[in-house]
Amino acid sequence: MYLTIWGAAKQVTGSMHLLELADGYKILIDCGADFTADAYKPDYNPIPFEASEINLAILTHAHLDHSGNLPILVQRGFQGQILCTKPTAALTGLLLSDYASINKSKILSNPKVKKSAALVNSMIAAGMYLEKQVDEAMGRFVALAFNKTFEIRPGLSLTFYKAGHLLGAAMAVFEIVENGITKKIAFSGDLGRKNYPLLEDPEPLPQVDYLVCESTYGNRAHESNATPEEEIEKIITETCVEKAGRLIIPAFSIGRTQTLLYILNKINFKSKFGKIKVFADSPLAREGTKVYNTHHEYLNVEARSMYHNQGNIFDFDNLVDVFNFKESKAISNYSQPCVIVSSSGMITGGRIQHHIQRNINNPYCTILTIGYSAEGTPGAQLSPNSHSIRLNGKDIPVAAKIVKTDVFSGHADKNDLIHFVSNQNKTSLKQIFLVHGEEESMNSFQASLQELGYANVTIPEKGQRWEL
Repeated sequence: MYLTIWGAAKQVTGSMHLLELADGYKILIDCGADFTADAYKPDYNPIPFEASEINLAILTHAHLDHSGNLPILVQRGFQGQILCTKPTAALTGLLLSDYASINKSKILSNPKVKKSAALVNSMIAAGMYLEKQVDEAMGRFVALAFNKTFEIRPGLSLTFYKAGHLLGAAMAVFEIVENGITKKIAFSGDLGRKNYPLLEDPEPLPQVDYLVCESTYGNRAHESNATPEEEIEKIITETCVEKAGRLIIPAFSIGRTQTLLYILNKINFKSKFGKIKVFADSPLAREGTKVYNTHHEYLNVEARSMYHNQGNIFDFDNLVDVFNFKESKAISNYSQPCVIVSSSGMITGGRIQHHIQRNINNPYCTILTIGYSAEGTPGAQLSPNSHSIRLNGKDIPVAAKIVKTDVFSGHADKNDLIHFVSNQNKTSLKQIFLVHGEEESMNSFQASLQELGYANVTIPEKGQRWEL
């Protein structure tokens, strides 16, 4: 069989891996959007192979850097099934629909669109899919359970193992029999952390022959030693109680917002912070929270117990859901101390932008970043030493306090990754392929694994093909 790494090669986005069996049967593992590429350039090609030749697609989890190009794959001729877990299917539908809505806005904002239907078609053909393409892709989803081996065809089976990271996130392990020889290959997807709020810990994998492993935090450990509860209580106390100011938290709509709301509920927010309001300002996050409630059986023991005792674990006194943009803008006129949770997490769009713009000059405001921001995004510009931030083409001075924490990070750090790989026997594991990481992170992780005795650790180039 052959493995080709088509995405997330020496970068943290665009996961896409092609597994080709000896008889030509082709399996695509993830089909993510590459956010380092300009998807709106005419020469952009998000699917660098013949989509109609793919027999089966596997989706490890819902995040767009793993799922974002599935509608394009279907549009270009893919006719097979897309296998994932139930929560992944539900969350992916939300994220793809939201992305389609953004694409529609971009198409309609093009002044040439009204004069040329052909231009619209060419933009869609290049990868700017709309709701119709999302519906067609979602019609191909088939949900599988964790830890139950699914026979795809004779000599080819798949088992999903819990990855943590996001509700429903899975590691995929294939068992393949070719010419009487059995081989196992695992794809880690994105690995979560131990003892992360809401989610179960990543599971150890069975022994495999080949491992395609993410390496996002391959060169560093998480910095914060506090619990999420301790961290958030400290920052709310400093900002909203001691300074009587407002705390603004840019948060990803799916995953990070639910974790944050759960923690705020868990600390018994009203009893500790009185009348301070928490504004949840993201329509997509609200829909994502419904999915988390619907699929609460996939949460960890603590969260399931809390759900059975009180129902919706993301709702509490003092929480205010913001339903429309008018209500969102009105928060600026709210003069009391408050917490605002809004998206997008990287401040690249969404309602968070006007909250930042209205408060970045306020010395009584704290902006707390709780997630990864890609280089070049407004979120990446914000640090405790920032003097300005560029938003919508303007440089805005920073007077607000900027705080960063990785306590809410959903990714395994270097120690977690080493522990994960160390479950594999050094002699039996023939090769490790490192993906989904910046080159510096990959190089460091490769060196760490080699020091532990894993001899064949590879950092693939994009498009590189390997015979296994």
